[in-house]
Amino acid sequence: MALPTRFSIMMVSDFFYPNCGGVESHIYQLSQCLMSAGHKVVVVTHAYGDCCGVRYLTNGLKVYYLYRLPFYLQSTLPTLLGPMRMLRLIALRERATLLHAHQAFSTLGLEAVLFACTVGLPVVFTDHSLFGFADASSIVMNKVLKCVLADVRRVVCVSHTSKENTVLRACLPPAHVLVIPNGAMSSRCRWWWW
Repeated sequence: MALPTRFSIMMVSDFFYPNCGGVESHIYQLSQCLMSAGHKVVVVTHAYGDCCGVRYLTNGLKVYYLYRLPFYLQSTLPTLLGPMRMLRLIALRERATLLHAHQAFSTLGLEAVLFACTVGLPVVFTDHSLFGFADASSIVMNKVLKCVLADVRRVVCVSHTSKENTVLRACLPPAHVLVIPNGAMSSRCRWWWW
């Protein structure tokens, strides 16, 4: 199957601006880089207070703020089939060719992965976190992650430790998990101590 030269990418996560954090800035900056490379990118997240509907950010980055109430640390209440209709409408409207979900704790992101696998949309999942194995919440989350990531095309982790953690938690083959560190050195960058 030939890959398109330009993708239409849906970035999906519960964590995005106006909330501040590492995942939020990663999604924003990755979207900006992909747009400058000629790809179409839209971000799908939940509403933040009066920030709902469709908004445009720098360079025309389109953000869909879905009306879903967060219940714990900006994660939305799991509904399994709740956002499916809206995700389908957005995917059709934007002619999405790839879904990129972020963060294992993002309920919206995990539900979007299930949606994409159901309709045959290729999925990339980026895990930004480390999670344990011993307590009850860890066991439940690891089982959910194992089910959700079963049909994902690729999983990206931000460190080798994160890769080992994700491979163990989701029972993934290590060859399907890539490591792309958060900080990358550009070949044009010159460090002052060199």
